[in-house]
Amino acid sequence: MRLFICVYFAVCALTSSALAAGQPPQPEQAALQQPEQKPVEYVGEFFDIKVPRDNYVFIKTTHIVFGDQAGPAKTEEEKEQRIWDDLVFSYEAFRRGISVSQEEIDEEVKKILDAEKAALDFKKDRKAYEEWLKNRTNEPIELFENQLRHLIQMRKLRQQVMDSITPEVSDKEAHQRFLDESSSLSVELAEFPTKEEAEAFYKKARANKKLWDEEKARRPKDFRQPGFVTLAFLIDIWKFPRDGSYQMLKMKKGQLYGPAPIYKGYGVFQVLDARPANESDYAKVKESYYAKIRLTKKYEGAEEWMKDLKKQANVKIYNRGEEK
Repeated sequence: MRLFICVYFAVCALTSSALAAGQPPQPEQAALQQPEQKPVEYVGEFFDIKVPRDNYVFIKTTHIVFGDQAGPAKTEEEKEQRIWDDLVFSYEAFRRGISVSQEEIDEEVKKILDAEKAALDFKKDRKAYEEWLKNRTNEPIELFENQLRHLIQMRKLRQQVMDSITPEVSDKEAHQRFLDESSSLSVELAEFPTKEEAEAFYKKARANKKLWDEEKARRPKDFRQPGFVTLAFLIDIWKFPRDGSYQMLKMKKGQLYGPAPIYKGYGVFQVLDARPANESDYAKVKESYYAKIRLTKKYEGAEEWMKDLKKQANVKIYNRGEEK
């Protein structure tokens, strides 16, 4: 297994360094040139196998050109961690024998060209394709398409993992999701940093109906209206308590509820409007909710699998003085 992994890294390192220079070597040329190449520099390890710098640089430049597929990283540390995540996943894709055909790469190139309204035939007019890439990424075709191959492999790996997960879904879960997405609520909430402040305001506002508007005029930034939206939105995005949301759904306009924890601090709520789900609609859409929950569980299962894989990999990043 160790030799197998070393071959993987050797091939990747040779390919990425050669392509970065714009001169992909032929196998026989690579064999002849190998003794003259500078010693391999390692930047870390996982699965107790050292990772060459060229592999690291390849993933890093892929993130620069195409952006991080997981969304913008908030810190440099998070950005670095995602590069190492991709290195682990790339190796796993190789270990699973996940391949990408030239036809798949061509299809991806076409999507990019169409999205950017680039009027060129990249298959027939390679010179125009090279010129477009030079202006867009300053990369040779081989490196650009190698990066696309990596991204497609990552998508295939995730899909393969998701396909292996067969979650069970109960009618209780499906019905609850239906209620969450089919019930709508409009409230105005007053935000407080602590539960004690929220409780004090709630007691005073119940005794004095004018206090709500007075307090709102005094600190308008702390009074918010999410809109007339589904309970699912309020629960998932605003972090409204589920039980409290359903209690407010039964309340009359102008009634107060709270205090309760929200996405930030605590809130006191004033009901503006409410529309409960129509139970008679559930039978018509029941199967679609089974499918939604099943897909959600597949995504969650894939995330757990990836966390577990990273844990097994036991990634160690060398400091400058530790590079070998």
